[in-house]
Amino acid sequence: MTFAHLGGIELAYDERGEGLPVVLLHAFPLNRTMWSEQVEALSHEYRFITPDLRGFGESSVMPSATMEEMAQDIASLLDDLGIERAVIGGLSMGGYVTLAFYRQFPQRVRALILADTRAQADSEEARLNRERMAERALREGAAAIAEEMIPKLIAPQTIAERPEISERLRSMVVRNDPQGIAAAQRGMAARRDQSDLLAQIRVPTLIIVGREDQLTPPELSAAMHREIAGSTLVVLDGAGHLSNVERPEEFNRALDQFLSSL
Repeated sequence: MTFAHLGGIELAYDERGEGLPVVLLHAFPLNRTMWSEQVEALSHEYRFITPDLRGFGESSVMPSATMEEMAQDIASLLDDLGIERAVIGGLSMGGYVTLAFYRQFPQRVRALILADTRAQADSEEARLNRERMAERALREGAAAIAEEMIPKLIAPQTIAERPEISERLRSMVVRNDPQGIAAAQRGMAARRDQSDLLAQIRVPTLIIVGREDQLTPPELSAAMHREIAGSTLVVLDGAGHLSNVERPEEFNRALDQFLSSL
């Protein structure tokens, strides 16, 4: 793990491999280690950069954590690493940041990976729920958020048959600062609708989703696929919202096939 000092914020990140730079952005409320299976399997072919987004893992906790600010952090990290263009990808919240990055810095994007995410902004009900969770995090701590979130993040079969995954996720969540969790929830609640951006995307795009994803159901990914010209859609059986964690071999196969085509 390395720290990048980016003018008022320290961003923790891992870098492994050589070749095409691939930035992978984690989901809420996790950290960079959720990508360990992808990095382990494919870093002999590609240069993976996996940061902790602001407020998570070992990165600085900031009072504000909008998707645009997170995207700017990633642009600053690329500057720090001397990388002009990279593949930018993310899952769930990481996907929101990926779309925000493309809107702000399209010239820096070699290709996009959108995993278990959506382009739409939150409904009013969803915004209110995020505020409730932000307040709960501040009041009860990260463990309460783990208890509420983990059953939504993975498929019922995963919960029943692979308890080690639930425990791994819990260990990620509880290491986060409640202030960072709250800031990210409020940042996601305030995020802009990116639906109009989809038809403007002019780079190769891989869309991956778990067939049992409760939070961003496959039909949302199918809708993005229809809007993004030339995009590739992969639906992974037996996976919920965290498709890369639940079905790493299948996810890696799709990722490698996509990256090797660039």
